[in-house]
Amino acid sequence: MTTKPLIPESDQSADHAGGHWILARLGKKVLRPGGRETTDFLLKNLPLTGSTVVEFAPGLGVTAREILNARPSRYIGVDSDPDACANVRAILPAGPHEVRNNNATDTELEEESVDVVIGEAMLTMQTDKHKLEIMREAARILKSGGLYGIHELSLTPDGISDEVKDDIRKALARSIKVNARPITDPEWAGLAREAGFEVINIYQADMALLSLKRNLKDEGLSGVAKILSNVIRQPDLRKRVLGMRKTFRAHKENLGAVGIILQKKSTDAGVDKQS
Repeated sequence: MTTKPLIPESDQSADHAGGHWILARLGKKVLRPGGRETTDFLLKNLPLTGSTVVEFAPGLGVTAREILNARPSRYIGVDSDPDACANVRAILPAGPHEVRNNNATDTELEEESVDVVIGEAMLTMQTDKHKLEIMREAARILKSGGLYGIHELSLTPDGISDEVKDDIRKALARSIKVNARPITDPEWAGLAREAGFEVINIYQADMALLSLKRNLKDEGLSGVAKILSNVIRQPDLRKRVLGMRKTFRAHKENLGAVGIILQKKSTDAGVDKQS
């Protein structure tokens, strides 16, 4: 029997919970901005089988299941939310796998001890300073030449003005109740280089989290039917979803999603150290 995952922030009212957890309450499983296709890009381009893999912020454990199906030698989930940790612990097979209730800036893992790090839709929620801190922690724990896969919200075009950026960030904060701070693809790459990585591969997708086409692809017909039924029956959650959809549509031309495969530079290549 499959255990129903615990949903973080379930103790908060519909008016205050983060937008992604509102969607989870309605039965949505794929909560990443670029959908399953962008997650698949990461998983296909990361050497998971036989590797020590760390996942930052596994949340409901959807990607964790895919990673575990690839048979890593060791899986380590790192999440600051106890409910998210419980979700992933519930699906761990026998073996040297674990979940740590830690912040991604301080995993307490040994330096250069893992082969792969993956994180989705979590850097976007941080300031640029904290984005860099998390990336540097990924670089610290990765072996030389190790890979880091990220899946995040992005802004377009590359030359988008600071004024438009601020407008989008404020609109997102109002609708999803999270201080999302998306940046452009070149800015993501720039932060990665500053943290000690080089860009190996990149995948761009539409930010279509609430589109019917994307949801049919990600959730399947029965999943979409369940979500719609819950939306109809729960007016407080429906109000939030409609607000998010309005914001996403208003800024459709400037919102996107990106998946990036990063490689830790070799030790003798030099890494920007935090002063």
